[in-house]
Amino acid sequence: MKVTVKVIGPLAYAAGFSEKDVAFPGTATAGELLARVNIASRPTIVTRNGKAVSPLDALAEGDRIVISPIYSGG
Repeated sequence: MKVTVKVIGPLAYAAGFSEKDVAFPGTATAGELLARVNIASRPTIVTRNGKAVSPLDALAEGDRIVISPIYSGG
């Protein structure tokens, strides 16, 4: 299974890329993807095809995943 991953802001430095395709030999969850790109320990918002997902949500072939840091302030 292959998904496209876009990493936003300072998380791109931690992951070592801003956008790339990531392949898994079988199925994977959003949490497994975070671990694979080395940002599982950071507070993030993950979207799949424009909708927020939890770490336990399964990914599907061709999904577009965006991972961004949680921002606050105002």
